[in-house]
Amino acid sequence: MTRTPSAQIPGVYRRRIGDIVVTAISDGYLDAPYEFMRNIAPQEAERLLKDAYRPAPPCVSVNSFVIHSGGRVALVDTGAADSMGPTLGHMPKHLAAAGIATVSIDTILLTHMHPDHSNGLTDPNGVAKFPHVELVVSERDVDHWFDDAEMAKATERQKLRFFQWAREQIKPYMNRRRDARGEVFPGVTAMPLYGHTPGHTGYLVASKGEQLLIWGDIVHIPDIQTRRPDVFMEPDTDGEAAVATRRRTFDMVATDRLLAAGMHMHFPGFLNLNRRVDGGYELIPEIWNQKF
Repeated sequence: MTRTPSAQIPGVYRRRIGDIVVTAISDGYLDAPYEFMRNIAPQEAERLLKDAYRPAPPCVSVNSFVIHSGGRVALVDTGAADSMGPTLGHMPKHLAAAGIATVSIDTILLTHMHPDHSNGLTDPNGVAKFPHVELVVSERDVDHWFDDAEMAKATERQKLRFFQWAREQIKPYMNRRRDARGEVFPGVTAMPLYGHTPGHTGYLVASKGEQLLIWGDIVHIPDIQTRRPDVFMEPDTDGEAAVATRRRTFDMVATDRLLAAGMHMHFPGFLNLNRRVDGGYELIPEIWNQKF
């Protein structure tokens, strides 16, 4: 596997998986309060972060990935645009810095429809930023966010930021989308990872015997949730299912020594996992400033 550091281009890092090139693109970060987490006391969360030499309260990276495969270009998640404050919405300038033109992207693969993943689909007037693309998104997610009964159960904040925004962002693409099932792009297979949202989806990239699992939001606070997989987050639609899916995914990544990448991993987002004797996992970020 070949790694090409791009330190001279902030917010950009290219990674080769066989014949496929995957480029990590930073959309920025957000600050998360301890109250964002469930099933852990703030004092314990702070201890784990400080043990890992991380900011406390946590600073959460938001990443997207571009896949070049078979002469085509796919974007995995679109970032938050300008909807969530000045620390996010930087993906477009980082795409440009990487030399990736918006018009070259023919497919968008969404892991799920949350604002930091799908709000980059449209501009503030609701106009599609990628009018030419095919949108791949789980129909389970679409059905959930368009379910008025589910929306009625949500808090006012969730009604706006999750349900209403999801409906607005996907509206221009409703006739140009397909379900996230099977092979969705050359060398890329959709993997159901339900729990965080009803249709939360990962994407397995495979070429010449090498693999990368882009696991979406399996974790939000990596230094805590790898040590404590039972910790879930306020936005999780089903906290128990999110924990169960996280445990299964961690077990697969550790057992198969599978390279993974996540939207909320520390940029550029690539990692491996080892099991710990206490039931947690050791997070091993990929050394991204080294060629081999």
